[in-house]
Amino acid sequence: MAVANDSEKVAQSLPAGAATRKDLFDFLDNLGIAHRTVEHPPIFTVEEGRELKQQWPGGHSKNLFVKDKRGSLFLAVALSDTRVDLVGLGKRLGAKGRLSFGKPDLMTETLGVIPGAVTPFTLINESAKALARVVLDRALLAADPVWFHPLENNASTAISAENLVNFVKACGFEPEILDLANPQTDSGV
Repeated sequence: MAVANDSEKVAQSLPAGAATRKDLFDFLDNLGIAHRTVEHPPIFTVEEGRELKQQWPGGHSKNLFVKDKRGSLFLAVALSDTRVDLVGLGKRLGAKGRLSFGKPDLMTETLGVIPGAVTPFTLINESAKALARVVLDRALLAADPVWFHPLENNASTAISAENLVNFVKACGFEPEILDLANPQTDSGV
């Protein structure tokens, strides 16, 4: 009886039809979005990758998969140093009750990635259509380039901030651009 290696185990835990890194890169290429990828050991948290990512200029992200009491799902994409005001974000989005982090199984089912690999690139997956809204941090969009895991947490891919917005729109979402540290006072313009 053969034992599955780590990448096979990960693939088995993802929903059927989840996009691969190659699918993502083909999609970016078809949109004319320039991208650059750097391989690295798996990174599961912002803190784990902080020192490594210092060598790559631009904005590095933290990606929050959250839900409200009604079950509405949201993806908030912030600059890694932003102290996201989840209470204010929930109020700004009209969420029912407080926002809480989605459970790992729900995240994998919805975004098609394992914990530690959440990224706006998951919007390429059909299952991501379950998200009610996608919010991008204004501070992140001020950086160039912006970096995200390419559906796996053992690499980081850079694109321009402008092309991040174009990518999100191409996936069928109208991104909301807010100051995630102060979402209630941000005019959203």
